[in-house]
Order: sequence, then C-alpha cells, then structure tokens
Amino acid sequence: MKIIFATTNLHKLKEVRQIFGFTPKELPGLQDFPLIDEIPETGKSFVENAIIKAKAVYSILKLPVIADDSGIEVDHLQGEPGIYSARYAGVNATDNDNNKKVIENLKPFNPPYNARYVCAAVYFNGTDLITTEGYCNGEIIKEQRGNNGFGYDPHFIPVGYNITMAELPVEVKNKISHRFSAFSKLKELLNEKIDL
Repeated sequence: MKIIFATTNLHKLKEVRQIFGFTPKELPGLQDFPLIDEIPETGKSFVENAIIKAKAVYSILKLPVIADDSGIEVDHLQGEPGIYSARYAGVNATDNDNNKKVIENLKPFNPPYNARYVCAAVYFNGTDLITTEGYCNGEIIKEQRGNNGFGYDPHFIPVGYNITMAELPVEVKNKISHRFSAFSKLKELLNEKIDL
C-alpha cells in the first residue's frame, strides 16, 4: 500500500514514517513529486489547512494522501502564532526568525508563558475523509536550549519535563509530541478502515 504524505518537511516525514512503521517507498513525501507546487494554506484552522493540502495532492496524484497542519498557540498572545506558526515572522521566515518574534511579543508579560503545540492530521482517498487532532501542553522559555528539534522546540518545555523539546531524546519527543498524538489516532482509525 502506498500513501502520499503531503509535506516537504523532512523532519515531519521521518517522524510520521516512524509512527506508521512505513518505509520511504510506502510513505513518500512531496519531495518525490517536484511538479506539485506549494499549496496555499488558506484555511482558518489547522484542520482546514490539512484538508486543503490532502485534497489538493489527491486531485493531482489520485492516490491516498495524509496531510497535517501544526503549530504553537501561546496563551499570552491570544493563541498566536497559531496557523501562522511557520511564517509568523514573514513568508520566508526561518525558525530562528519566528522564535525571535514570539519572544519579542512576550516581553510585556510575566512568565509562565503557557502554550500548546497543536497538530491536525487528515487522510483522504477521494471518498473517505478522516481527521484527528493532537496536543502537547507546556510553556515557552526565553532562552534557546537544545539541538534535537525544529520550529519552536528549543523554546518549549512540555508539561512534566524541565528540559525543552529540543533537549529531549528524539524517541521521547516523538512519544509525547502533538504530531505523535494526532497521527497515532489517525493510524488507529485507518487500521479499522483499511489494513495498514
């Protein structure tokens, strides 16, 4: 069985392959389909954006697709960056740019800076549409710590830990992450529907 993962993010691709127990041939990412242009994320929620990506890729390849949209919501910032997490500091912003903007915007507030990672995961095969969500609660810290993660991981300490997501061993991070939660639920639902 082959399912396309509608992402060019190699970090995500590796994590999700591990969750599903799939090989690169069983779960290729969009880097294997260079003719597919970047898909505009025009939804108003993580779920909407994930559905847009899955349907767009399915319409071109006519193969089952999984997709996700994820980001971080910070309480003091009324849920920002939210769906704009990847481009919070601008369209071509780096992880570092986005982190700097979050820390800058938190300056007027006192810690703790409560936040949560959110991931919406979807499966679409032309007829069936399955959606799940996963969360990881924690708090933002101002100093950057760790090299194992990406995105906001060096500034995010998950509940129950005193080190950042970027300091956690990958195998621990992958078991508590929002992505693990969302895609594990999706895997369960797919196992009920199709034999993965």
